[in-house]
Amino acid sequence: MKRGRILIVDDEPDLLELVKHQLGKEHYEVTTAQDGEVALAQARRQPPDLVVLDLMLPGIDGLEVCRRLKADPRTMHVPIIMLTAKGEESDAVIGLSQGADDYIRKPFGSKELVARIAARLRSSRGEEPVATAGKVTTFGDLVVDPVKHEVVLRGDPVQLTMTEFKLLHYLVANRGRAYTRNQLLNAIVGQEAIIIDRNVDVHVATLRRKLGEYGGYILTIRGLGYKFRESPSAEG
Repeated sequence: MKRGRILIVDDEPDLLELVKHQLGKEHYEVTTAQDGEVALAQARRQPPDLVVLDLMLPGIDGLEVCRRLKADPRTMHVPIIMLTAKGEESDAVIGLSQGADDYIRKPFGSKELVARIAARLRSSRGEEPVATAGKVTTFGDLVVDPVKHEVVLRGDPVQLTMTEFKLLHYLVANRGRAYTRNQLLNAIVGQEAIIIDRNVDVHVATLRRKLGEYGGYILTIRGLGYKFRESPSAEG
């Protein structure tokens, strides 16, 4: 039984074959593309369950592919893991802010990639729900509905990636309580996922931007992590 359809986008044929072989052994259905145009066409024709996307591609680069996938209603909810070489980390961080869910540095081990993919798929399918999953959570004019997967602020919908949604829901549902970055990662992705602290910071920064005034309720706890303000009128 296939565990999901994965699209691997990289211009290195040897890497594509290696990854395709490893994921095939894990019972994933794998398709590949060596440039951005082909990747976009494949994803739009048959949206995958997850995309592994290299930053450096001929023609359209990985960042632009990420932007277009996240802007397209057909693919906007597909998780994206970006591949980055040494020295490209700042670009990967930009990718996170554009909607990518995670990134892995090259060279990487096959076990690491398989673990990241499995964790992201479980997260996107809601198979590892946070402790308060299923409960609509409100905070002033902010409503987070995990059943409908909707965030509404003052009556207007807020478009979030799956990772951003889970992070916001967890913080709002447990408002007033401070969490380390690792605790937040474990809650929204899973304990076996190997994801760096910077990932959380970027997703928090994106959430703050998308929530406008309400983004200020996500408080940074220096030396620890983050918390959501206990009430709209409370002082941080």
